[in-house]
Amino acid sequence: MSMPAIQVTDLVVRRGGRLVIDGLSFDIAPGTVTGLLGPSGSGKTTLLRCVVGVQNVASGKVRVLGQPAGCAPLRQEVGYVTQSPNAYADLTVEENVRHFAALYGRPKRAAAAAVARVGLTDAARQLFRTLSGGQRARACLACALVANPRVLVLDEPTAGQDPVLRRELWQYFAKLAETGVTILVSSHVMDEAARCDRLLLMRDGEFIADDTPAVIRASAGTDDLDEAFLRLVEAPQMATAASLNGQRTPATPAGVAAAAPTTEDNSRANYR
Repeated sequence: MSMPAIQVTDLVVRRGGRLVIDGLSFDIAPGTVTGLLGPSGSGKTTLLRCVVGVQNVASGKVRVLGQPAGCAPLRQEVGYVTQSPNAYADLTVEENVRHFAALYGRPKRAAAAAVARVGLTDAARQLFRTLSGGQRARACLACALVANPRVLVLDEPTAGQDPVLRRELWQYFAKLAETGVTILVSSHVMDEAARCDRLLLMRDGEFIADDTPAVIRASAGTDDLDEAFLRLVEAPQMATAASLNGQRTPATPAGVAAAAPTTEDNSRANYR
């Protein structure tokens, strides 16, 4: 059996005195696309930061490619795209990607190839600050891709993109995985979730589902993946409400871990 590309053991993270991640443990196999989903504030971005090695942790271990997350040897092996743009506003797209290429010891032609992969060749000489929101996200993705990373960590990389470009990017992600690249990606778009090999659904710093899209649909009793996630997210709230009302607690959908009672208002509108 091959070594996991990402290995997390008993991870605990506190921010501002609040427990954000509560003892998570999981492995991710090389060459797979794993989707990370959950309501706002469930800990997705914090978990991604832990995998990259830029988040302080209270306890537990995170290893990437067999080494501690964030260590120097991993800097050219792990690509990271954040929700907020991380490129230089007064440089062009091409200059930004060339800058990151130089940091990784990559040639200029690698920068041009990365720009082309994200569909920004026509805007290569445009200043980053003049780009649209969707173009900025693609430029940041190009900066991460130029290193040819073995692990790619993406925090909502297709937010603000049109459907055609989103489809093209996900097709590209699938091709990367076929070459052995491991991708961990957060998203709020359900048709994107269906493209993943495996889905991790978070709520209040814990996993309440961890399986393939097909199994998660079956567990929730619906063919609609959007509805399946809503049912799984809301199941703990329904159980808690029934308990407080002295009613029989509804069965938790098969394959779903029970979550601790919460007073946080994670409505369907908040999830979507």
